[in-house]
Amino acid sequence: MLAWKIGGDQGEGIDSTGDVLATVANRMGYYVYGYKHFSSRIKGGHTNYKVRIATTRVEATTRRTDILVALNQDTIDRNVFELDHGLLLADSAFGPVLPEGASAYLLTMPLTEIAKDLGTVMMRNMVAVGASAALLQLPVEPFIEYVTDKFQKKGDAIVESNRKAVEIGYQKIIDEYSSLLTYKLGEPTPGDRLVITGNDAIALGAIAGGCRLMCGYPITPATDIMESLAKWFPLVGGAVVQMEDELGSITAVIGAGFAGARAMTSTSGPGISLMQEAMGLASVAEVPAVIVDTQRGGPSTGMPTKQEQSDLFALLNGGHGDALRVVLTPGSVEESFEDAVEAFNLAEQFQTPVIIATDLSLSLWQQSVERSRLNGPAQPIRRGATFSQEDLLALGENVFQRYQFSADGISPRSLPGEKNGQYLATGVEHGPNGKVSEDPVNRTRMMDKRLAKLYGVNQVRDGFKYDGPQNPDLILVGIGSTVGILREAATHIGAKVGVAWFRTLSPFPVDRVRSVLAPARHVLVVEQNALGQIRQLMAAHGVSNDRFDSFLKYDGVPFLPEEVVTRAETLLSPLEVH
Repeated sequence: MLAWKIGGDQGEGIDSTGDVLATVANRMGYYVYGYKHFSSRIKGGHTNYKVRIATTRVEATTRRTDILVALNQDTIDRNVFELDHGLLLADSAFGPVLPEGASAYLLTMPLTEIAKDLGTVMMRNMVAVGASAALLQLPVEPFIEYVTDKFQKKGDAIVESNRKAVEIGYQKIIDEYSSLLTYKLGEPTPGDRLVITGNDAIALGAIAGGCRLMCGYPITPATDIMESLAKWFPLVGGAVVQMEDELGSITAVIGAGFAGARAMTSTSGPGISLMQEAMGLASVAEVPAVIVDTQRGGPSTGMPTKQEQSDLFALLNGGHGDALRVVLTPGSVEESFEDAVEAFNLAEQFQTPVIIATDLSLSLWQQSVERSRLNGPAQPIRRGATFSQEDLLALGENVFQRYQFSADGISPRSLPGEKNGQYLATGVEHGPNGKVSEDPVNRTRMMDKRLAKLYGVNQVRDGFKYDGPQNPDLILVGIGSTVGILREAATHIGAKVGVAWFRTLSPFPVDRVRSVLAPARHVLVVEQNALGQIRQLMAAHGVSNDRFDSFLKYDGVPFLPEEVVTRAETLLSPLEVH
Protein backbone atom coordinates (compact mmCIF):
# COMPACT_ATOMS: atom_id res chain seq x y z
CA MET A 1 0.00 0.00 0.00
CA LEU A 2 1.37 3.42 -0.99
CA ALA A 3 0.23 6.96 -0.28
CA TRP A 4 0.72 9.71 -2.89
CA LYS A 5 -0.10 13.37 -2.39
CA ILE A 6 -0.08 16.51 -4.54
CA GLY A 7 -0.38 20.04 -3.17
CA GLY A 8 -0.53 23.62 -4.41
CA ASP A 9 -2.80 26.64 -4.53
CA GLN A 10 -6.52 26.10 -4.79
CA GLY A 11 -7.69 26.57 -8.37
CA GLU A 12 -4.53 25.09 -9.93
CA GLY A 13 -6.08 21.76 -10.93
CA ILE A 14 -4.96 19.75 -7.91
CA ASP A 15 -8.26 17.82 -7.83
CA SER A 16 -8.09 16.85 -11.49
CA THR A 17 -4.55 15.52 -11.05
CA GLY A 18 -5.57 13.34 -8.11
CA ASP A 19 -8.68 12.17 -9.95
CA VAL A 20 -6.59 10.98 -12.89
CA LEU A 21 -4.25 8.97 -10.68
CA ALA A 22 -7.10 7.44 -8.64
CA THR A 23 -9.19 6.57 -11.69
CA VAL A 24 -6.36 4.95 -13.65
CA ALA A 25 -5.08 2.99 -10.63
CA ASN A 26 -8.61 1.71 -10.03
CA ARG A 27 -8.94 0.66 -13.68
CA MET A 28 -5.67 -1.23 -13.36
CA GLY A 29 -7.15 -3.32 -10.55
CA TYR A 30 -5.92 -1.48 -7.46
CA TYR A 31 -8.10 -0.21 -4.65
CA VAL A 32 -7.92 3.54 -4.05
CA TYR A 33 -9.03 6.05 -1.45
CA GLY A 34 -8.76 9.78 -2.09
CA TYR A 35 -8.72 12.48 0.58
CA LYS A 36 -8.84 16.20 -0.23
CA HIS A 37 -7.90 19.13 1.97
CA PHE A 38 -9.43 22.34 0.67
CA SER A 39 -10.45 25.77 1.91
CA SER A 40 -13.84 27.48 1.92
CA ARG A 41 -12.99 29.53 -1.15
CA ILE A 42 -12.95 29.00 -4.91
CA LYS A 43 -9.37 30.11 -5.64
CA GLY A 44 -6.29 30.64 -3.50
CA GLY A 45 -5.10 29.07 -0.28
CA HIS A 46 -3.42 25.72 0.17
CA THR A 47 -5.07 22.54 -1.06
CA ASN A 48 -3.86 18.98 -1.36
CA TYR A 49 -5.14 15.63 -2.58
CA LYS A 50 -3.92 12.37 -1.08
CA VAL A 51 -4.52 9.03 -2.77
CA ARG A 52 -3.84 5.69 -1.12
CA ILE A 53 -3.33 2.84 -3.59
CA ALA A 54 -3.53 -0.74 -2.35
CA THR A 55 -4.09 -4.35 -3.36
CA THR A 56 -6.91 -4.66 -0.78
CA ARG A 57 -9.86 -2.46 0.13
CA VAL A 58 -8.98 0.84 1.82
CA GLU A 59 -11.48 3.19 3.52
CA ALA A 60 -9.36 5.80 5.27
CA THR A 61 -6.54 8.23 4.84
CA THR A 62 -3.32 7.88 6.82
CA ARG A 63 -0.60 9.97 8.43
CA ARG A 64 2.23 8.64 6.26
CA THR A 65 2.91 9.87 2.72
CA ASP A 66 5.34 8.02 0.46
CA ILE A 67 5.43 10.40 -2.52
CA LEU A 68 4.68 14.13 -2.34
CA VAL A 69 4.32 16.32 -5.44
CA ALA A 70 4.74 20.01 -4.56
CA LEU A 71 3.75 22.85 -6.86
CA ASN A 72 4.88 25.51 -4.36
CA GLN A 73 7.02 25.91 -1.23
CA ASP A 74 3.96 26.17 1.01
CA THR A 75 3.08 22.58 0.11
CA ILE A 76 6.54 21.43 1.19
CA ASP A 77 6.43 23.35 4.46
CA ARG A 78 2.97 21.98 5.35
CA ASN A 79 3.37 18.36 4.27
CA VAL A 80 7.00 17.29 4.09
CA PHE A 81 7.05 15.88 7.62
CA GLU A 82 4.62 13.16 6.51
CA LEU A 83 7.50 11.78 4.47
CA ASP A 84 9.71 9.31 6.31
CA HIS A 85 12.56 8.97 3.80
CA GLY A 86 9.91 9.35 1.11
CA LEU A 87 10.18 11.06 -2.27
CA LEU A 88 9.44 14.77 -2.73
CA LEU A 89 8.97 15.82 -6.36
CA ALA A 90 8.94 19.61 -6.63
CA ASP A 91 8.56 22.04 -9.50
CA SER A 92 11.98 23.65 -9.94
CA ALA A 93 10.26 26.91 -10.96
CA PHE A 94 9.84 28.09 -7.36
CA GLY A 95 13.27 27.04 -6.06
CA PRO A 96 12.19 24.32 -3.61
CA VAL A 97 13.95 24.04 -0.26
CA LEU A 98 13.75 21.23 2.27
CA PRO A 99 12.95 22.54 5.78
CA GLU A 100 15.44 21.76 8.52
CA GLY A 101 14.83 18.32 10.00
CA ALA A 102 12.88 17.00 7.02
CA SER A 103 13.49 13.37 6.13
CA ALA A 104 12.86 13.19 2.39
CA TYR A 105 14.63 12.82 -0.94
CA LEU A 106 14.15 15.99 -2.97
CA LEU A 107 13.63 15.50 -6.70
CA THR A 108 13.19 18.56 -8.89
CA MET A 109 11.63 18.80 -12.32
CA PRO A 110 10.83 21.86 -14.48
CA LEU A 111 7.10 21.12 -14.53
CA THR A 112 6.14 24.69 -15.40
CA GLU A 113 8.79 25.02 -18.10
CA ILE A 114 7.79 21.74 -19.76
CA ALA A 115 4.13 22.76 -19.67
CA LYS A 116 4.86 26.13 -21.29
CA ASP A 117 6.82 24.42 -24.04
CA LEU A 118 3.70 22.34 -24.70
CA GLY A 119 1.60 25.47 -25.09
CA THR A 120 0.12 26.28 -21.68
CA VAL A 121 1.07 26.17 -18.03
CA MET A 122 -2.13 24.19 -17.47
CA MET A 123 -0.29 21.13 -18.80
CA ARG A 124 1.85 21.14 -15.64
CA ASN A 125 -0.54 18.79 -13.89
CA MET A 126 -0.40 16.23 -16.67
CA VAL A 127 3.39 16.33 -16.56
CA ALA A 128 3.07 15.66 -12.82
CA VAL A 129 0.74 12.73 -13.55
CA GLY A 130 3.33 11.12 -15.80
CA ALA A 131 6.11 11.70 -13.29
CA SER A 132 3.97 10.25 -10.50
CA ALA A 133 3.22 7.13 -12.52
CA ALA A 134 6.94 6.57 -12.93
CA LEU A 135 7.66 7.13 -9.23
CA LEU A 136 4.97 4.56 -8.38
CA GLN A 137 6.45 2.20 -11.00
CA LEU A 138 3.12 1.97 -12.80
CA PRO A 139 3.10 1.52 -16.59
CA VAL A 140 2.48 4.68 -18.56
CA GLU A 141 0.14 3.10 -21.15
CA PRO A 142 -3.04 3.15 -18.99
CA PHE A 143 -2.52 6.85 -18.33
CA ILE A 144 -2.15 7.53 -22.05
CA GLU A 145 -5.36 5.60 -22.70
CA TYR A 146 -7.16 7.64 -20.05
CA VAL A 147 -5.96 10.93 -21.52
CA THR A 148 -7.05 9.85 -25.00
CA ASP A 149 -10.54 8.92 -23.78
CA LYS A 150 -10.93 12.03 -21.64
CA PHE A 151 -9.90 14.61 -24.23
CA GLN A 152 -10.91 13.05 -27.54
CA LYS A 153 -14.01 15.26 -27.79
CA LYS A 154 -11.74 18.32 -27.67
CA GLY A 155 -9.84 17.31 -30.77
CA ASP A 156 -6.61 15.60 -31.74
CA ALA A 157 -4.41 18.56 -30.85
CA ILE A 158 -5.57 18.58 -27.22
CA VAL A 159 -5.20 14.81 -26.96
CA GLU A 160 -1.68 14.96 -28.38
CA SER A 161 -0.47 17.74 -26.09
CA ASN A 162 -1.80 15.96 -22.98
CA ARG A 163 -0.31 12.67 -24.14
CA LYS A 164 3.07 14.33 -24.61
CA ALA A 165 2.86 15.93 -21.16
CA VAL A 166 2.32 12.54 -19.51
CA GLU A 167 5.06 10.85 -21.54
CA ILE A 168 7.62 13.60 -20.91
CA GLY A 169 6.99 13.58 -17.16
CA TYR A 170 7.22 9.80 -17.07
CA GLN A 171 10.40 9.53 -19.11
CA LYS A 172 12.18 12.33 -17.25
CA ILE A 173 11.84 10.42 -13.98
CA ILE A 174 13.11 7.22 -15.63
CA ASP A 175 16.09 9.05 -17.12
CA GLU A 176 17.13 11.11 -14.10
CA TYR A 177 15.95 9.31 -10.96
CA SER A 178 15.82 5.61 -11.78
CA SER A 179 18.02 4.76 -8.76
CA LEU A 180 15.32 6.10 -6.41
CA LEU A 181 12.51 4.01 -7.88
CA THR A 182 12.22 1.55 -5.02
CA TYR A 183 8.46 1.68 -4.38
CA LYS A 184 6.59 -1.28 -5.75
CA LEU A 185 2.88 -1.96 -5.48
CA GLY A 186 1.80 -5.59 -5.32
CA GLU A 187 -0.05 -7.29 -8.11
CA PRO A 188 -3.48 -5.69 -8.75
CA THR A 189 -6.66 -7.57 -7.96
CA PRO A 190 -8.94 -8.02 -10.99
CA GLY A 191 -12.49 -6.81 -10.51
CA ASP A 192 -15.24 -4.55 -11.73
CA ARG A 193 -15.00 -1.47 -9.53
CA LEU A 194 -16.08 2.14 -9.64
CA VAL A 195 -14.32 5.08 -8.06
CA ILE A 196 -17.22 6.86 -6.43
CA THR A 197 -18.19 9.18 -3.57
CA GLY A 198 -20.91 8.75 -0.98
CA ASN A 199 -22.86 11.63 -2.54
CA ASP A 200 -22.92 9.87 -5.91
CA ALA A 201 -23.91 6.61 -4.23
CA ILE A 202 -26.87 8.35 -2.56
CA ALA A 203 -27.94 9.83 -5.90
CA LEU A 204 -27.80 6.39 -7.54
CA GLY A 205 -29.64 4.83 -4.62
CA ALA A 206 -32.38 7.44 -4.82
CA ILE A 207 -32.94 6.58 -8.47
CA ALA A 208 -32.97 2.85 -7.69
CA GLY A 209 -35.40 3.53 -4.85
CA GLY A 210 -37.96 5.15 -7.16
CA CYS A 211 -37.27 8.81 -6.40
CA ARG A 212 -38.14 11.03 -9.34
CA LEU A 213 -38.10 14.53 -7.82
CA MET A 214 -35.30 16.34 -6.03
CA CYS A 215 -35.87 19.84 -4.68
CA GLY A 216 -32.79 21.47 -3.21
CA TYR A 217 -30.64 24.51 -2.64
CA PRO A 218 -26.84 24.42 -3.14
CA ILE A 219 -24.79 23.97 0.02
CA THR A 220 -21.40 22.40 0.73
CA PRO A 221 -20.92 19.44 0.97
CA ALA A 222 -24.34 18.26 -0.26
CA THR A 223 -24.54 19.99 -3.65
CA ASP A 224 -23.02 17.05 -5.54
CA ILE A 225 -26.18 15.02 -4.89
CA MET A 226 -28.32 17.60 -6.66
CA GLU A 227 -25.81 18.00 -9.50
CA SER A 228 -25.53 14.23 -10.05
CA LEU A 229 -29.29 13.80 -10.11
CA ALA A 230 -29.58 16.69 -12.55
CA LYS A 231 -27.36 14.67 -14.93
CA TRP A 232 -28.99 11.29 -14.36
CA PHE A 233 -32.68 12.03 -13.75
CA PRO A 234 -33.49 12.79 -17.41
CA LEU A 235 -32.59 9.15 -18.19
CA VAL A 236 -35.43 7.89 -15.96
CA GLY A 237 -37.99 10.67 -16.25
CA GLY A 238 -37.08 12.51 -13.05
CA ALA A 239 -36.54 16.20 -12.37
CA VAL A 240 -34.34 18.39 -10.18
CA VAL A 241 -35.73 21.75 -9.09
CA GLN A 242 -33.38 24.29 -7.55
CA MET A 243 -35.47 26.14 -4.99
CA GLU A 244 -35.06 29.63 -3.61
CA ASP A 245 -33.89 28.31 -0.21
CA GLU A 246 -34.06 25.35 2.15
CA LEU A 247 -37.56 26.24 3.34
CA GLY A 248 -38.88 25.99 -0.18
CA SER A 249 -36.97 22.76 -0.72
CA ILE A 250 -38.44 20.83 2.19
CA THR A 251 -42.00 22.10 1.73
CA ALA A 252 -41.93 21.20 -1.96
CA VAL A 253 -40.77 17.70 -1.04
CA ILE A 254 -43.60 17.40 1.50
CA GLY A 255 -46.12 18.50 -1.11
CA ALA A 256 -44.81 15.95 -3.58
CA GLY A 257 -44.88 13.22 -0.93
CA PHE A 258 -48.48 14.06 -0.04
CA ALA A 259 -49.36 13.75 -3.72
CA GLY A 260 -47.78 10.28 -3.88
CA ALA A 261 -44.41 11.01 -5.49
CA ARG A 262 -41.12 9.80 -4.08
CA ALA A 263 -39.21 13.03 -3.47
CA MET A 264 -36.12 14.15 -1.58
CA THR A 265 -33.91 17.05 -0.66
CA SER A 266 -30.29 17.27 0.48
CA THR A 267 -28.57 19.83 2.66
CA SER A 268 -26.07 20.34 5.46
CA GLY A 269 -26.30 21.64 9.03
CA PRO A 270 -27.48 25.22 8.35
CA GLY A 271 -30.16 23.89 6.01
CA ILE A 272 -31.31 21.33 8.57
CA SER A 273 -31.84 24.16 11.04
CA LEU A 274 -34.09 25.94 8.57
CA MET A 275 -36.07 22.78 7.75
CA GLN A 276 -37.00 21.81 11.29
CA GLU A 277 -40.51 23.30 11.43
CA ALA A 278 -41.44 21.76 8.09
CA MET A 279 -40.16 18.36 9.22
CA GLY A 280 -42.56 18.72 12.14
CA LEU A 281 -45.35 19.33 9.62
CA ALA A 282 -44.47 16.13 7.76
CA SER A 283 -44.43 14.26 11.07
CA VAL A 284 -47.84 15.41 12.34
CA ALA A 285 -49.47 15.20 8.88
CA GLU A 286 -47.82 11.78 8.40
CA VAL A 287 -46.35 12.58 4.99
CA PRO A 288 -43.32 10.70 3.61
CA ALA A 289 -40.22 12.80 2.92
CA VAL A 290 -36.53 11.97 2.53
CA ILE A 291 -33.84 14.42 3.66
CA VAL A 292 -30.08 13.92 3.33
CA ASP A 293 -27.84 15.76 5.79
CA THR A 294 -24.15 15.80 4.89
CA GLN A 295 -22.66 17.03 8.15
CA ARG A 296 -19.87 19.60 8.22
CA GLY A 297 -18.19 21.79 10.82
CA GLY A 298 -20.63 23.99 12.74
CA PRO A 299 -22.34 25.83 14.36
CA SER A 300 -23.70 28.54 12.04
CA THR A 301 -21.55 28.75 8.90
CA GLY A 302 -18.79 27.06 10.88
CA MET A 303 -16.30 25.30 8.61
CA PRO A 304 -18.13 24.41 5.38
CA THR A 305 -15.30 22.31 3.92
CA LYS A 306 -14.27 20.45 7.07
CA GLN A 307 -15.28 17.15 8.64
CA GLU A 308 -17.60 16.89 11.65
CA GLN A 309 -20.45 14.76 13.03
CA SER A 310 -22.19 17.30 15.24
CA ASP A 311 -25.72 17.52 13.79
CA LEU A 312 -26.98 14.40 15.58
CA PHE A 313 -28.93 16.16 18.34
CA ALA A 314 -30.54 18.44 15.76
CA LEU A 315 -31.51 15.48 13.56
CA LEU A 316 -33.00 13.53 16.45
CA ASN A 317 -34.63 16.26 18.51
CA GLY A 318 -34.57 19.46 16.47
CA GLY A 319 -37.67 21.57 16.08
CA HIS A 320 -40.50 21.99 18.56
CA GLY A 321 -42.88 19.39 19.91
CA ASP A 322 -42.53 15.62 20.09
CA ALA A 323 -41.94 14.96 16.41
CA LEU A 324 -39.84 11.84 16.04
CA ARG A 325 -38.32 10.97 12.70
CA VAL A 326 -36.27 8.08 11.33
CA VAL A 327 -32.51 8.77 11.17
CA LEU A 328 -30.30 6.44 9.14
CA THR A 329 -26.49 6.50 9.38
CA PRO A 330 -24.64 4.73 6.56
CA GLY A 331 -21.09 3.71 7.41
CA SER A 332 -19.68 3.26 3.91
CA VAL A 333 -20.25 4.23 0.29
CA GLU A 334 -22.11 0.95 -0.26
CA GLU A 335 -24.35 1.58 2.72
CA SER A 336 -25.00 5.10 1.42
CA PHE A 337 -26.48 3.53 -1.70
CA GLU A 338 -28.47 0.97 0.29
CA ASP A 339 -29.85 3.55 2.71
CA ALA A 340 -30.90 5.84 -0.13
CA VAL A 341 -32.97 2.97 -1.52
CA GLU A 342 -34.39 2.00 1.85
CA ALA A 343 -35.15 5.55 2.99
CA PHE A 344 -38.00 5.86 0.50
CA ASN A 345 -39.47 2.52 1.58
CA LEU A 346 -39.34 3.51 5.24
CA ALA A 347 -40.77 6.98 4.54
CA GLU A 348 -43.81 5.54 2.80
CA GLN A 349 -44.24 2.50 5.03
CA PHE A 350 -44.16 4.58 8.22
CA GLN A 351 -45.49 7.81 6.67
CA THR A 352 -42.86 10.02 8.22
CA PRO A 353 -39.72 12.01 7.43
CA VAL A 354 -36.58 9.89 7.00
CA ILE A 355 -33.16 11.51 7.33
CA ILE A 356 -29.96 10.02 5.93
CA ALA A 357 -27.10 11.39 8.05
CA THR A 358 -23.71 11.24 6.34
CA ASP A 359 -20.66 13.45 6.84
CA LEU A 360 -18.26 15.39 4.65
CA SER A 361 -15.64 12.65 4.43
CA LEU A 362 -18.14 9.96 3.49
CA SER A 363 -19.88 12.31 1.07
CA LEU A 364 -16.92 13.74 -0.86
CA TRP A 365 -13.93 11.41 -0.75
CA GLN A 366 -13.60 8.92 -3.59
CA GLN A 367 -12.89 5.25 -3.16
CA SER A 368 -13.04 1.94 -5.02
CA VAL A 369 -16.39 0.15 -4.71
CA GLU A 370 -17.48 -3.12 -6.27
CA ARG A 371 -19.97 -2.31 -9.02
CA SER A 372 -22.17 -5.24 -7.95
CA ARG A 373 -22.92 -3.43 -4.67
CA LEU A 374 -24.57 -0.61 -6.64
CA ASN A 375 -26.67 -2.65 -9.06
CA GLY A 376 -30.09 -2.00 -7.59
CA PRO A 377 -32.30 -2.24 -4.51
CA ALA A 378 -31.90 -5.24 -2.24
CA GLN A 379 -35.63 -5.06 -1.53
CA PRO A 380 -38.60 -4.26 -3.76
CA ILE A 381 -40.29 -0.91 -3.50
CA ARG A 382 -42.73 -0.84 -0.55
CA ARG A 383 -45.50 1.72 -0.77
CA GLY A 384 -47.00 0.94 2.63
CA ALA A 385 -50.64 0.87 3.63
CA THR A 386 -52.86 2.62 1.07
CA PHE A 387 -56.50 2.71 0.02
CA SER A 388 -57.05 2.21 -3.70
CA GLN A 389 -59.72 4.06 -5.62
CA GLU A 390 -61.80 0.85 -5.60
CA ASP A 391 -61.50 0.61 -1.81
CA LEU A 392 -62.60 4.21 -1.38
CA LEU A 393 -65.59 3.83 -3.70
CA ALA A 394 -66.70 0.79 -1.73
CA LEU A 395 -66.58 2.81 1.51
CA GLY A 396 -68.86 5.59 0.28
CA GLU A 397 -68.69 9.29 1.02
CA ASN A 398 -67.46 10.75 4.31
CA VAL A 399 -66.40 7.38 5.69
CA PHE A 400 -62.64 7.20 5.04
CA GLN A 401 -60.56 8.07 8.10
CA ARG A 402 -57.08 9.06 7.03
CA TYR A 403 -55.75 8.98 10.59
CA GLN A 404 -57.68 6.04 11.97
CA PHE A 405 -56.24 4.39 15.04
CA SER A 406 -54.54 1.07 14.44
CA ALA A 407 -52.56 -1.51 16.38
CA ASP A 408 -49.24 -0.58 14.75
CA GLY A 409 -49.96 3.15 14.57
CA ILE A 410 -49.96 3.17 10.76
CA SER A 411 -53.11 4.42 9.04
CA PRO A 412 -53.72 3.61 5.36
CA ARG A 413 -53.54 6.74 3.24
CA SER A 414 -55.22 7.88 0.07
CA LEU A 415 -53.84 10.17 -2.60
CA PRO A 416 -55.27 13.58 -3.50
CA GLY A 417 -57.83 13.34 -6.31
CA GLU A 418 -59.20 9.93 -5.37
CA LYS A 419 -62.98 10.04 -4.87
CA ASN A 420 -64.07 9.57 -1.25
CA GLY A 421 -60.46 10.00 -0.08
CA GLN A 422 -58.79 12.94 1.66
CA TYR A 423 -57.36 15.86 -0.28
CA LEU A 424 -56.47 18.21 2.59
CA ALA A 425 -53.88 17.90 5.37
CA THR A 426 -52.97 20.15 8.26
CA GLY A 427 -50.23 20.69 10.78
CA VAL A 428 -52.86 21.37 13.44
CA GLU A 429 -53.78 18.45 15.68
CA HIS A 430 -56.63 16.47 14.16
CA GLY A 431 -58.95 13.54 14.73
CA PRO A 432 -59.11 10.29 12.74
CA ASN A 433 -60.99 12.00 9.92
CA GLY A 434 -58.31 14.67 9.56
CA LYS A 435 -60.41 17.52 10.89
CA VAL A 436 -59.01 19.84 13.54
CA SER A 437 -59.45 18.58 17.09
CA GLU A 438 -58.09 19.76 20.44
CA ASP A 439 -59.94 17.13 22.46
CA PRO A 440 -57.53 15.97 25.23
CA VAL A 441 -58.33 12.28 24.77
CA ASN A 442 -57.88 12.48 21.00
CA ARG A 443 -54.64 14.46 21.40
CA THR A 444 -53.14 11.82 23.65
CA ARG A 445 -54.15 8.96 21.36
CA MET A 446 -52.87 10.73 18.24
CA MET A 447 -49.54 11.54 19.81
CA ASP A 448 -49.15 7.96 21.05
CA LYS A 449 -50.06 6.67 17.58
CA ARG A 450 -47.38 8.74 15.82
CA LEU A 451 -44.69 7.87 18.34
CA ALA A 452 -45.51 4.18 18.45
CA LYS A 453 -45.39 3.51 14.72
CA LEU A 454 -41.73 4.45 14.41
CA TYR A 455 -40.59 1.67 16.69
CA GLY A 456 -41.61 -0.76 13.99
CA VAL A 457 -38.53 0.39 12.06
CA ASN A 458 -36.36 -1.79 14.29
CA GLN A 459 -38.41 -4.80 13.17
CA VAL A 460 -37.48 -4.33 9.51
CA ARG A 461 -33.92 -3.00 9.87
CA ASP A 462 -30.80 -3.95 11.78
CA GLY A 463 -29.86 -0.66 13.41
CA PHE A 464 -26.50 -1.70 14.88
CA LYS A 465 -23.88 -3.76 13.04
CA TYR A 466 -20.92 -5.65 14.44
CA ASP A 467 -17.83 -7.16 12.87
CA GLY A 468 -15.30 -8.91 15.07
CA PRO A 469 -14.56 -11.72 17.49
CA GLN A 470 -16.76 -13.07 20.25
CA ASN A 471 -15.90 -11.84 23.75
CA PRO A 472 -13.61 -9.05 22.51
CA ASP A 473 -11.21 -7.09 24.68
CA LEU A 474 -12.40 -3.92 22.98
CA ILE A 475 -15.22 -2.80 20.71
CA LEU A 476 -14.73 0.40 18.70
CA VAL A 477 -18.06 2.17 18.05
CA GLY A 478 -18.68 4.83 15.42
CA ILE A 479 -20.87 6.14 12.62
CA GLY A 480 -20.36 7.42 9.09
CA SER A 481 -16.85 7.78 7.72
CA THR A 482 -15.26 6.81 11.04
CA VAL A 483 -16.36 3.20 10.48
CA GLY A 484 -13.74 2.58 7.79
CA ILE A 485 -11.12 4.23 9.98
CA LEU A 486 -12.06 1.94 12.88
CA ARG A 487 -11.85 -1.12 10.64
CA GLU A 488 -8.30 -0.28 9.65
CA ALA A 489 -7.30 0.63 13.21
CA ALA A 490 -8.67 -2.66 14.55
CA THR A 491 -6.22 -4.63 12.40
CA HIS A 492 -3.27 -2.87 14.09
CA ILE A 493 -4.29 -3.14 17.75
CA GLY A 494 -2.66 -6.00 19.59
CA ALA A 495 -5.82 -7.39 21.17
CA LYS A 496 -9.16 -8.96 20.32
CA VAL A 497 -10.93 -5.96 18.78
CA GLY A 498 -14.33 -5.65 17.14
CA VAL A 499 -15.97 -2.77 15.29
CA ALA A 500 -19.62 -1.80 15.78
CA TRP A 501 -21.47 0.95 14.01
CA PHE A 502 -24.91 2.51 14.08
CA ARG A 503 -27.09 2.07 11.03
CA THR A 504 -30.11 3.68 12.70
CA LEU A 505 -30.04 6.35 15.40
CA SER A 506 -33.80 6.91 15.50
CA PRO A 507 -35.54 4.85 16.62
CA PHE A 508 -32.62 3.89 18.81
CA PRO A 509 -31.91 0.13 18.53
CA VAL A 510 -31.46 -0.26 22.26
CA ASP A 511 -31.86 -4.04 22.52
CA ARG A 512 -29.43 -4.68 19.68
CA VAL A 513 -26.85 -2.26 21.07
CA ARG A 514 -27.05 -3.81 24.51
CA SER A 515 -26.61 -7.36 23.21
CA VAL A 516 -23.68 -6.51 20.90
CA LEU A 517 -21.71 -4.57 23.50
CA ALA A 518 -22.42 -6.79 26.51
CA PRO A 519 -19.44 -9.20 26.02
CA ALA A 520 -16.82 -6.47 25.54
CA ARG A 521 -14.36 -5.67 28.34
CA HIS A 522 -13.99 -2.11 27.01
CA VAL A 523 -16.01 0.05 24.62
CA LEU A 524 -14.50 3.10 22.90
CA VAL A 525 -16.98 5.43 21.20
CA VAL A 526 -15.19 7.37 18.44
CA GLU A 527 -16.95 10.44 17.09
CA GLN A 528 -16.21 13.82 15.52
CA ASN A 529 -17.94 16.32 17.78
CA ALA A 530 -17.13 18.11 21.03
CA LEU A 531 -20.03 16.90 23.17
CA GLY A 532 -19.81 13.15 22.62
CA GLN A 533 -23.31 13.09 21.16
CA ILE A 534 -23.39 9.35 20.38
CA ARG A 535 -22.11 8.51 23.85
CA GLN A 536 -24.74 10.77 25.39
CA LEU A 537 -27.43 9.09 23.32
CA MET A 538 -26.26 5.67 24.46
CA ALA A 539 -26.27 6.80 28.08
CA ALA A 540 -29.79 8.19 27.71
CA HIS A 541 -30.93 4.71 26.66
CA GLY A 542 -29.13 2.99 29.50
CA VAL A 543 -26.38 1.28 27.51
CA SER A 544 -23.34 3.16 28.81
CA ASN A 545 -21.44 2.35 31.99
CA ASP A 546 -17.91 2.39 33.39
CA ARG A 547 -16.69 0.10 30.57
CA PHE A 548 -17.32 2.92 28.09
CA ASP A 549 -14.97 5.70 27.08
CA SER A 550 -15.04 8.43 24.41
CA PHE A 551 -12.52 9.52 21.82
CA LEU A 552 -13.51 12.89 20.39
CA LYS A 553 -12.08 15.03 17.61
CA TYR A 554 -13.56 18.31 16.39
CA ASP A 555 -10.74 20.19 14.66
CA GLY A 556 -12.20 19.63 11.19
CA VAL A 557 -9.67 16.94 10.27
CA PRO A 558 -10.77 13.30 9.95
CA PHE A 559 -9.51 10.72 12.42
CA LEU A 560 -6.44 8.81 11.33
CA PRO A 561 -6.27 5.05 12.00
CA GLU A 562 -2.98 5.66 13.82
CA GLU A 563 -4.72 8.00 16.28
CA VAL A 564 -7.35 5.40 17.09
CA VAL A 565 -4.70 2.73 17.59
CA THR A 566 -2.79 4.92 20.06
CA ARG A 567 -5.93 5.81 22.01
CA ALA A 568 -7.12 2.20 22.12
CA GLU A 569 -3.80 0.88 23.36
CA THR A 570 -3.69 3.41 26.19
CA LEU A 571 -7.18 2.28 27.18
CA LEU A 572 -6.22 -1.38 27.27
CA SER A 573 -3.90 -2.52 30.04
CA PRO A 574 -0.45 -3.86 29.02
CA LEU A 575 -1.60 -7.37 29.88
CA GLU A 576 -4.44 -7.12 27.38
CA VAL A 577 -2.24 -5.98 24.49
CA HIS A 578 -0.31 -8.84 22.96
